[in-house]
Amino acid sequence: MTIFGTIDASQYEEQIRAKAVTLTQEMRGIFRIPEPEIFTSDPVHYRMRAEFTVFHEGERLRFCMTDVENGEKKRVFIDRFDPGSELINFFMPVLADLISGNPLLQKRLFDIDFLTSLSGQSLITLTYHKKLTEEWEAEARKLLEKLRETGKHVNLIGRAAKQKIVMDEDFVWETLRVNGKEFHYQQIDNSFTQPNGHVAEKMLSYAQNITRGLPGDLLELYCGNGNFSIALAENFNKVLSTEISKTSVKSAQLNIARNNVANLKILRMSAEEFTEAMNKVRSFRRLEESGVDLDSYDCHTVLVDPPRAGLDDATLKMIQRYDNIVYVSCNPVTLMENLRVLTETHVIDKLAFFDQFPYTPHVETVVLLSRAK
Repeated sequence: MTIFGTIDASQYEEQIRAKAVTLTQEMRGIFRIPEPEIFTSDPVHYRMRAEFTVFHEGERLRFCMTDVENGEKKRVFIDRFDPGSELINFFMPVLADLISGNPLLQKRLFDIDFLTSLSGQSLITLTYHKKLTEEWEAEARKLLEKLRETGKHVNLIGRAAKQKIVMDEDFVWETLRVNGKEFHYQQIDNSFTQPNGHVAEKMLSYAQNITRGLPGDLLELYCGNGNFSIALAENFNKVLSTEISKTSVKSAQLNIARNNVANLKILRMSAEEFTEAMNKVRSFRRLEESGVDLDSYDCHTVLVDPPRAGLDDATLKMIQRYDNIVYVSCNPVTLMENLRVLTETHVIDKLAFFDQFPYTPHVETVVLLSRAK
């Protein structure tokens, strides 16, 4: 479901209640679950990032999105975007005015992306169906200067086939407040970040709370930029995390230093590779290069935040070795498929729904499982 333009915020409570009831009933039909906790979103201006296609109406630039009606695609013009952060809505008309009628900037521009943060930083990406020349870059620099005259912290990227021109940084810094403490995260262009900043804060606070007091060390798979690992490090003796994306691992290392976390190591490995290493199926030079001895870790808890496809069979079996499993899911279907396996050895102790995606059928779920007695 795509949300266009304005939102009737009076419908918010009804939509989250309906989603929670539906998912609770589905899960209770299969598993024994506790009463779920429900964490709401801001009803408007909750998305920190957004992507729009561009339509050129004469010399006027228009933002638009695509709707599907009776199987046919339909262009919908957007003058305001209530789901988007206040920064996104601030820059939309300013950008349209500055680009409209400027042939160097407007010609063959087809997509505009926004990445913003609760800490007030913005990154705007302009994507073209043409080669970006020195003349374009000079004009884009002027555009950036005018955007900065608004007093906002903003950077600009130009993209085309095999081109990426960065002015002056390709990331924003996000500050998330978790149980009264601030954590700082670099969020890079074209990399995964949680889209709903305030709900992300609630998820990290909840994860901190449910893991406080658990013994030993923590293993995290699919750690991204270190989002959960950094916030949870204070609850454990040591933390070992894995992530396959080079960009995310580099960002995670920077975030570890920025937050002064001394007991966390990040490995650039996929979950499948780490499972092979744990099962002694094969050795990995990356473990040696990182100075990581897997046998030196005493992990009783594992946290997984997999993509929508969920966990593969081998990884599912591997994480069943741990006493406690924290499963973060953006897809209830694959979550329940994986829980059918995990509940063979574990019980569901805690369950929470987070409304990352208001006014859509989607909901983020966090489950804490412990080994069955």
